[in-house]
Amino acid sequence: MAASILLPLCISLLLAFTLTSSVSDVDLVLYKIKPSLQGSQPNIVLLSWNASVPLCQWRGLKWGFSDGSPLNCSSASPSSPLWSNATLYRNPELNLVSLQLPSANLAGVLPREVGEFANLGKLYLAGNSLSGTVPVELGYSSALSDVDLSFNSLQGPLPASIWNLCSGLVSLRLHGNELSGSVPDPVPDSNCGELRFLDLGQNSFAGDFPEFVAGFRNLANLDLGGNSFSGRIPASVAALTLRKLNVSHNNFSGPLPGDFERSGFGPEVFEGNDPTLCGLPLTPCPGRNSGLSSGAIAGLLIGLMTGTVVFFSVLIGYFQRRKRSSSNPNGGDEEEDEEEKELFGETAGEQSDEGKLILFPGGEHLRLEDILNATGQVIEKSNYGTVYKAKLGDGGTIALRLLKEDCCRPRSSFLPAVKQIGKIRHENLIPLKAFYEGKRGEKLLIHDYLPSRTLCDLLHEPMPGKPALNWTRRRKIALGVARGLAHLHGLDPPMAHGNVRSKTILVDDFFRARLNELGLDRITESHVGDELVSISKAEGYKAPELQSMRKCNPRSDVYAYGIVLLEILLGRRPGGGCSRNGKEYADLPALVKGAVLEETTVDVFDGEVVKGVRNPMEDGGLIQALRLAMGCCSPVAAVRPTMEEVVRQLEENRPNNRSDLYSPAETRSGSVTPF
Repeated sequence: MAASILLPLCISLLLAFTLTSSVSDVDLVLYKIKPSLQGSQPNIVLLSWNASVPLCQWRGLKWGFSDGSPLNCSSASPSSPLWSNATLYRNPELNLVSLQLPSANLAGVLPREVGEFANLGKLYLAGNSLSGTVPVELGYSSALSDVDLSFNSLQGPLPASIWNLCSGLVSLRLHGNELSGSVPDPVPDSNCGELRFLDLGQNSFAGDFPEFVAGFRNLANLDLGGNSFSGRIPASVAALTLRKLNVSHNNFSGPLPGDFERSGFGPEVFEGNDPTLCGLPLTPCPGRNSGLSSGAIAGLLIGLMTGTVVFFSVLIGYFQRRKRSSSNPNGGDEEEDEEEKELFGETAGEQSDEGKLILFPGGEHLRLEDILNATGQVIEKSNYGTVYKAKLGDGGTIALRLLKEDCCRPRSSFLPAVKQIGKIRHENLIPLKAFYEGKRGEKLLIHDYLPSRTLCDLLHEPMPGKPALNWTRRRKIALGVARGLAHLHGLDPPMAHGNVRSKTILVDDFFRARLNELGLDRITESHVGDELVSISKAEGYKAPELQSMRKCNPRSDVYAYGIVLLEILLGRRPGGGCSRNGKEYADLPALVKGAVLEETTVDVFDGEVVKGVRNPMEDGGLIQALRLAMGCCSPVAAVRPTMEEVVRQLEENRPNNRSDLYSPAETRSGSVTPF
């Protein structure tokens, strides 16, 4: 009786196994991989993954047979059985061998079914918007040798199963995601002997240095930069023969292993870690050299004696100041005055019972009483403050940005940052004219009021008397923004703007662009910077590698500028290809790539841009500008041009008709009416 029960059960299990194993790679791609990768919106690249399209023409995919021969359609006619999907769909010998769709505007998740492809060797999905976690099943795809999932939005821990690929893994690139936690150890004796490229940079990994990588003897490139690793860098890693290494911008501490002295790596490889990280090529560690010369010993003794004298002098001065303070209730203010004189100079501003005013070049005419008595009108609100249009008693108008108290950095770091911002002067940047600090701690940034419209308004919002924005005028705006950023990046030390968007660019009647909101990340707390990054991401301006404002740099500004330039050329709102508040947003780089693939590049330009241009593909510099914008938007920061290079290219692309620069509202006599 038991046999009569078990026999049907075994038959059922065998049938179920047979049906499961009969699922072809084609079925997996069509019914599992495609829906997962494209997300909620149809994807132009994935449209070719269709039963009516020959398999050979499915974009980004390569097929092969179990005997190792590729599926080759180049020598077959469309009528050949080789092209018949009906024939190939159920062929158990046909396997997916490569899935390569970098920067294809994918917006779904990484499907767990990717682990079911027995012969998949290459998986390249970098530069997309894939979210979710790295599935455990990825480690079950036994043939994978090259994995590149860089510059997506993958989150959560890295599954330990990834090291199941060790036997054949050559490269693993996960740069620029949001992966977190510690990096899991591989199983014992899994030395990943073929692994040459391991890139875990610009994530949120934490914990100790993953020392197991020292066992990967053929490793040539190792990138752990831009994470939260801590502790010491082990000596075993220094023994590797690495061609490239990046452990910058973590929390590593202590002395570097001595072998790094002979590695040839520069200090940039280790910058941005704990200040205690020392040893060549960084600063020598204290006490590392035991054999001091007699001259050095004498120097130390003299220095010690001098330090003792200075110490007692400071101590005496301290008690004298305390004595004066006890007899003067305003003594603390005098110390603050000395601090500000050191920062801003003897004639930096004025002080009253209401607070202190610090003046910068161009703001010498401002008076504290006039500012405090000015009538204000709110023109902008944000998470970090409110901007007022204030009318002075003499008829002049200024803009006041009142910062929220809980958004400002401590005074010790706030004041030096304000000083640095107050020094910046360029015709394409809006300067800081003065700074006011009230008795209760309120802080005002004071600028000239400019009755200009934002670039966002000019491009996207209906306005009465709005001027036509032909290519000549748009090029002038783009060049002005580029020059302003190039000036910031050329400062010593360089300054990144960090919030380059069409909403922070003002444009006057003569199409001169001026960047607003300089240095906000330097005077506000980190949560404000993170909010700015979040806004940039939602609006499509965030560089793929930028995870927080503290990691903002000139290269991430270049990416945001590239999006602005595409916005200028295409006349479309940047974003994630969605609709918000009745307005359409588009992934602009993906839109251009799709047009190039479809050979409809000329159709992506805004209608006003191509007016008067006889052949947009050849004349007017439009295609050159489009290529430049796409170069700025490269997912890989290192290959983006500098802003100096952007300025040079735009200057070489001079328009033929410079009279187009004049505003329609400008009369022959030179008078201008607001548009």
